[in-house]
Amino acid sequence: MNTIVITGASSGIGKATAKYFAGKGWKVAATMRKPANETELNQHDNISLYGLDVTDEASIANAAEQILNDFGAVDVVLNNAGYGLLGPFEAATPEQIKRQFDTNVFGLMSVTRAFLPHFRANRAGLFLNVSSIGGLVTFPLMSLYHSTKWAVEGFSESLSYELGELGIRVKIIEPGGVATDFSGRSLVLAGKEGLTAYDEVMGKFQANRAKFGLNASTAEFLAEGIYAAATDGKTQLRYLIGEDAEQTYAMRQQAGDDAFIAGMKERILT
Repeated sequence: MNTIVITGASSGIGKATAKYFAGKGWKVAATMRKPANETELNQHDNISLYGLDVTDEASIANAAEQILNDFGAVDVVLNNAGYGLLGPFEAATPEQIKRQFDTNVFGLMSVTRAFLPHFRANRAGLFLNVSSIGGLVTFPLMSLYHSTKWAVEGFSESLSYELGELGIRVKIIEPGGVATDFSGRSLVLAGKEGLTAYDEVMGKFQANRAKFGLNASTAEFLAEGIYAAATDGKTQLRYLIGEDAEQTYAMRQQAGDDAFIAGMKERILT
């Protein structure tokens, strides 16, 4: 029986993926900051809960040690934990910027580093790093979120070279819009009292924001795609999941950078 470790499993994509893999007979180590609050995943025989805060190195090390002691071997690590910071860059506080990178980038790196010795010793293993269509294209007023996802893209692609020589694979999961709580508790707004210069552009963005969710995928659909990426045996690096992700990226490739950006401005900021 294979084993997967999932970060950010308390909701959304992480929770749906934990249930999907468990349903396929996998053993699942579902990690989250507050496992004591979880009331659904702990009802599944194949799922075990662990406390893990990706912004806390000691928490990561303790969870990794406990998981490896309990399961003996891990086959896949899904770096899923993350959230979005929305708003003008100038309005974001240093603390907000640091937390965005600590969670989306440095946390992912730290979890990867924690399980690397185990994978290296076995000369096997797979890291699935959740990026976003936002790691390939950008939207207005999400500069900090996009910068973290573009960092995940570069980190994962480069890492795939060196780890591939050791028998370890790296794949990038790139969802489009997802009908989870990303637009709720997983979205943080940046605002600065007295800073009104961006009110007009923010108003235009908010008025057109509904367009983002027209073709949103369910978390369960994403989970199915993640399972396929974990089990297809391919050397493929990137997995675009969702009709909107595929269409948006194809549009950028076909139009080119300048035309795509001009179209985005027209669509969202008018």
